[in-house]
Amino acid sequence: MGTPVQAAPTPVASTPRPAARPAHNRRPGRNLGYLPYLIPGVVLFVAIVAVPLVINVGISFTRWQGAGTPVWVGLDQYRKLFTDETFWASTRHNLALIVAMAIIPTFLGLILANALFDVIGKRFGQRTASALRASFYLPQVLPAVVAGVVWGWILHPEYGAANTVLRFVGLDSWAHNWLGDENTALLSVMGVLVWIQLGYPVVIFMAGLQRVDPELYESAELDGASWWRRLWSISVPQIRPEIFVVLLTCTIAALKTFDKIFVLTRGGPGGATNVPSYFSFQNFFEKANVGYGAAIATVLTAIIMGLTFLFLRAQSREQG
Repeated sequence: MGTPVQAAPTPVASTPRPAARPAHNRRPGRNLGYLPYLIPGVVLFVAIVAVPLVINVGISFTRWQGAGTPVWVGLDQYRKLFTDETFWASTRHNLALIVAMAIIPTFLGLILANALFDVIGKRFGQRTASALRASFYLPQVLPAVVAGVVWGWILHPEYGAANTVLRFVGLDSWAHNWLGDENTALLSVMGVLVWIQLGYPVVIFMAGLQRVDPELYESAELDGASWWRRLWSISVPQIRPEIFVVLLTCTIAALKTFDKIFVLTRGGPGGATNVPSYFSFQNFFEKANVGYGAAIATVLTAIIMGLTFLFLRAQSREQG
């Protein structure tokens, strides 16, 4: 018998794929579905930021007491501003507040965050580190007015806790009117601001340290690197973006500082703690010189925008 001939397999018809819809036939609204969610934010930005900013800039070119018709004076308010010694003195005070709210808290925050992450967390557990982190951040949660009132009590020259402790330990000569003396008022305000601001960089830096590879620390420790060496050679380079963010946000916060000055010293004594934001407030509401106050606010806004641009550009170069 011959070998049976096998029948050829019947070809299976392949199901044709649906033709792709041409790009020009797609519904244009499909790619713009997120736009409705942006409308509330845009409306709030225009109503709360953009429109008041434009109005403020317009008022800065006028002489106005808050009632009646503004009188157009052009650049007179700015010419007066740039020759005003009070404004320049308040600007120098603001530089001191930048040191207190940005530079010192960033430096101390790096040390404390690294200590909590690399030492306390390893030896005593993450719960202890988290509790200490929360205690450092507590002043940020307190309303600024409450913190200012409390520190006003602490630094009171007669019944304040600071002078009471100094007298108790026999240092009566050190007791002082901390907020009432022109020589110590600004330094006292700076100390309060460091206390308030310190927790913010600690939290941000500890969050940044969470993404650092633990093997880097282990390898450095096995090689005999000290804690300080691990801090400056590993932690700081790895969380450089967070450092930029903290410096930028804290600098802007220092330039806008008003509530602490208002509660603690009201710009005194003798203008020793006056800053541009409070100087603008004085002209707006106390002296009824609205056009001049608007000019101060406009210049302060321009400074903040310029510093923001420089910080972001420096960060982009660093990352590039």
